Amino acid sequence: MTTQVKICGLSTPDTLDAAIAHGASHVGFVFFARSPRNLTPERAAGLASRVPGRVARVGVFVDPDDALLDAAIAAIDIVQLHGSETPVRLTEIRARWGKPVWRAAGVASAADIRAASLTAHGAALLLLDAKAPSSAPLPGGNGLRFDWRVLGGARPGMAWGLSGGLDADNVGEAIRIAGPGLVDVSSGVEDAPGVKSVAKIRAFLETVRTI
Repeated sequence: MTTQVKICGLSTPDTLDAAIAHGASHVGFVFFARSPRNLTPERAAGLASRVPGRVARVGVFVDPDDALLDAAIAAIDIVQLHGSETPVRLTEIRARWGKPVWRAAGVASAADIRAASLTAHGAALLLLDAKAPSSAPLPGGNGLRFDWRVLGGARPGMAWGLSGGLDADNVGEAIRIAGPGLVDVSSGVEDAPGVKSVAKIRAFLETVRTI
């Protein structure tokens, strides 16, 4: 696949194994107590031991404190920040734990993309997600999408990926319109919040493979 794929919010061996077997380049473990996909560092470590070296393990955090990062860092290769972390905090995390950092940002307009690029200074990748409404309980993983056409006039000046409302039915359109280097899916391969589907994971990855 020319477009990399991250299957995020994995929490069971069978769905993790399906993501790996069908070609995911990245697998995501969520460390956020309010998420239905939340893992303890101990559960994440058990899952992480099943991941081969060719697949990167991404830990998803929302304004994490140092204690959580200390507990989880051995199970992951990349730190993804999905909260209100500043560029200074991003730099601190990268320096202290020696892992690449991804910055996720909510997008609804071209102006949001430009603003997101500023908050991602020093990040290895900027992940553009749909902006969550103020009433949403989570900053991501809400199954929402934004108008990918806004990227036509406001592409980030760095490596970037696309998230938000993706599934097997629309990921082909998203890649053709936006041309991301990576697509990230969570709720789009679930039967219920936090309950991943082996069949949907397979279908998503097979769709990307044909593009």
